[in-house]
Order: sequence, then structure tokens, then C-alpha cells
Amino acid sequence: MSSDFKPGDAVAQQVQRIPRSGIREFFDLVQGRPNIISLGVGEPDFVTPWHIRESAIYALERGHTSYTSNLGLPKLRAAISGYVAGGFGVSYDPETQILVSVGVSEALDIALRAIIDPGDEIIYHEPCYVSYAPGIALAHGVPV
Repeated sequence: MSSDFKPGDAVAQQVQRIPRSGIREFFDLVQGRPNIISLGVGEPDFVTPWHIRESAIYALERGHTSYTSNLGLPKLRAAISGYVAGGFGVSYDPETQILVSVGVSEALDIALRAIIDPGDEIIYHEPCYVSYAPGIALAHGVPV
């Protein structure tokens, strides 16, 4: 049985129209070359400190592997609220005004999809983070 289906056919045209990021071309160019220090995408040049890895191992061994609130752990949100209040003098309600994400890409996607209506023109600056324009477009906005 043969099929004319190609994996790319399943990808929305909206996604296909987004050009590949120039930073990805650079990563391909330098991959495997010795003595190159990456100044890109937030990858540290050191191993995660042991106390952080140990805490992760401990959590795994204790079975702390299930889903949490989609806003993030309540204790973490409360700690973030306290940190920004003490460090920056601003107050946020951890129950309604703080959301924990797995990183900036997820947070940016959530924020853009929450505030952009189809056709909204969104002004952004360049140079900028490579996901701004594609994120705006995927949220059905128009990058300007």
C-alpha cells in the first residue's frame, strides 16, 4: 500500500510560512567545532549545580512526579510574590496574578495568545528574541 502523504503536509500553512530562524543556521554552522563559546539561547557553560540536581533526584525518589496546578505550585507562586515585593517593591497576588511556566517561550506563547485578537497589529523592536514575530503570527496577529 502506497501513500502520497508527506509529513510536511500535516503542518499548517501558517507554520510553513514562518522562515527558519537565522540563529538556527548559525548553530548548524558551528556545531561540533571546538573552542567556540556560544552566546546564544541561554545555554550555560557549566553543569547544573549539585544541590539543584540533588533536589530533583530527591523529588523523583519521593514520587513528586504528577501534574501540578496549571498556574504552578502554590508555594512557588507565594515565594515569587514575596521575592518581587521585597526586591522590587511591587505587590502581586500569588493566587490570581502569578503564573509559572517552563520557560520564556511558553510564557511568551501564553501571553501572546491571551492578548492578541486575529488581525491585531503588534509592534515589536529589532534586533529581538527570535520568537517574537513567529509568536505574534501564530497568535493570528500581524507583526509590525
